[in-house]
Amino acid sequence: MRTRIKNYLLIAIVVAAGYGAMSHHIIFDGWGFPYFLKKNSLHLHETFYSISRKKPETIMREEHLCNADIGQLLVELGEISEEEKYQLENKFCPDY
Repeated sequence: MRTRIKNYLLIAIVVAAGYGAMSHHIIFDGWGFPYFLKKNSLHLHETFYSISRKKPETIMREEHLCNADIGQLLVELGEISEEEKYQLENKFCPDY
């Protein structure tokens, strides 16, 4: 009985970790703590993404990241201004 409960608990942990990975983008900026962006739908595209040493244009070209509002994160990190964010969203995310 105890083994069965441990197995169910392990399965629940694996399912929760999988759901967490499918519902959030985990953004790395160097060696600091990662940032989490909520995805619009459950998928594994750009689940782990590093923005260090990348131009803002390159980052905003990723459709899934653009739809998850990575532009706002770039503004908060001081990588781009609010005006640049608006221009990049109009250029790369016209339907956003």
